[in-house]
Amino acid sequence: MTTFNDTLLRAAKGEKIDHTPVWYMRQAGRSQPEYRAIKEKYSLEEITHQPELCAYVTKLPVDQYNTDAAILFKDIVTPLPGIGVDVKIKAGVGPVISNPIRTVQDVYNLGELSPEDDIPFVLDTIKLLKEQLTVPLIGFAGAPFTLASYMIEGGPSKSYNLTKSFMVSEPEAWFALMNKLGDTIITSIKAQVKAGAAAIQVFDSWVGALNVSDYRIFVKPVMTRIFNELRTLNVPLITFGVGASHLANEWHDLPVDVVGLDWRLSIKEAGERGLTKPLQGNLDPSLLLADWNIIEERTKVIIEQGVEHGSHIFNLGHGVFPDVKPATLQKLTAFVHEYSAQLRK
Repeated sequence: MTTFNDTLLRAAKGEKIDHTPVWYMRQAGRSQPEYRAIKEKYSLEEITHQPELCAYVTKLPVDQYNTDAAILFKDIVTPLPGIGVDVKIKAGVGPVISNPIRTVQDVYNLGELSPEDDIPFVLDTIKLLKEQLTVPLIGFAGAPFTLASYMIEGGPSKSYNLTKSFMVSEPEAWFALMNKLGDTIITSIKAQVKAGAAAIQVFDSWVGALNVSDYRIFVKPVMTRIFNELRTLNVPLITFGVGASHLANEWHDLPVDVVGLDWRLSIKEAGERGLTKPLQGNLDPSLLLADWNIIEERTKVIIEQGVEHGSHIFNLGHGVFPDVKPATLQKLTAFVHEYSAQLRK
């Protein structure tokens, strides 16, 4: 009988572990030749709507790299059609929304998410993976600010000018949207955990566009509510964003178990800032194209700082990108396991 590897769950709770657990954001997908072959036949939406195929894609990196967790293969905008958002994933662009939010009435016109009716394929995929995996499955959701940025801009943005001006100019509409998305996220995640997800990560990918003051006023209240409600699920809760090191202490204040860091803030510096909770991260994914001796040298520093910190989950500072060789991730996982085990003896 195969033993279930719960190292990530124990690390997230701050418990004693034998090695630093590893998983990679975007570990399933674009860098894998098996996935690229599937993408020649199916779009991302078609893959996520076929539970057997989606489960295969989700599990593939666990089998290939020996990671300590799987993360569900889906997009952060997956729940949005269920509340009335007309969103399409456009190849090479990302989520494109044809009915962007412009008024408070647009927010009030949004509906309620019914997971069993609106995202049954997600729940069926999780149920399959619960039977297939010997590591925890991480479910996830996009955070309200990040989802709102797509819904207001109409698609990806580099400046978030429309989002930020809407936030400060239309506070009634903004807070109504935050509450609507908060409800949607809570409903989605509760359904994911009920189906079998063993940990949750909330991606606030683009919230680094805000300063600390605006984050506290316009975003932190809904994030606090989301995580407070999710605490009743008794699964580890992880938060993460990109280019948001100035918000790390704000995240640490949230009722989360793990704070995810990108590569701009080291584990050591985070500790010096007063972050005592388990940390996740944070090798710069660009370095995965460098020579192995450079990858090893940088990884050693992160592992050493993580062990010194106490509780640490190894990850990248952002997602795996298409040019990364699967063999590199396989070698990196083995190195993190072996080196951290020596230090943790």
